[in-house]
Amino acid sequence: MSADITARADVAVPVTDLPSKAGPATTARRRRIRPAALLTPLGSLGAAVGVWYAVTYLLLSPARRFLVPPPDQVLTVSFLDWTHLQPMLQALWLTAQVALVGLLIASALGVTVAVLMSRARWLERSLYPYAVILQTVPILAIVPLIGLWFGFGFTSRVVVCVLIALFPMIANTLFGIQSVDRTHHDLFTLQRASRFSRLRKLELPAALPSIFTGLRTSSGLSVIGAIVGDMFFKQGEPGIGTLLDVYRSRLQSEDLFAAIILASLFGVAVFALFTLVARLAVGSWHASADRP
Repeated sequence: MSADITARADVAVPVTDLPSKAGPATTARRRRIRPAALLTPLGSLGAAVGVWYAVTYLLLSPARRFLVPPPDQVLTVSFLDWTHLQPMLQALWLTAQVALVGLLIASALGVTVAVLMSRARWLERSLYPYAVILQTVPILAIVPLIGLWFGFGFTSRVVVCVLIALFPMIANTLFGIQSVDRTHHDLFTLQRASRFSRLRKLELPAALPSIFTGLRTSSGLSVIGAIVGDMFFKQGEPGIGTLLDVYRSRLQSEDLFAAIILASLFGVAVFALFTLVARLAVGSWHASADRP
């Protein structure tokens, strides 16, 4: 029997010879998808520009072409002219400050409320309906109240961002905490872990993917809230939303389209930033890291 075991040990395959999860095949597959990941957005961008030109020159008469100016005209009149571009960048910077401050407050408040609701069912039943109300009530309906309570400047814009971005943080964080595997809870119970230790070492780390999902959603909503706040609370320095309203009233179509593009690019950049942060935070161990 011992000789047979020795013979089997002699022909054992070394561990280094076994195919690893991140072997050459996986590396080659990732290399193959990189060109597609780059070409797909470029292709969609080219198609969008083509549709834009078609609408301008095929659907609109020359007398109405000012409503949708062609992309090259927007580029030369607004983006390449510093006198037009500078106020847009300054307004975008103010909007970015409002959106980021509102997102930070909404994130901290949302995680805190979700943790409180996860501690007791009666707290969840008491607080969750009000979180839903924040999501369902049209923000424009309470804008006058926000202006009366907080003024018509920076603070009111931040409040709008918080109200719009709060619910995804609450819902996703609560879902992540409540989705922890029961066997993991049983292990902590056997170790007689305290509620705080269970929250810090098990529930919050396990809920990180859901928290970052809520953060990515709230980041886009916060940008929308900042732009909406700019349009309705115009005291102080103008934000990009304020300029959108001004350009619309003055029929400055090139500047209007340029401001819309800048606001959209900012929203995409914020979403991409938090997507990258999520991958760095949970990508090494969560199952979503295996997706191409």
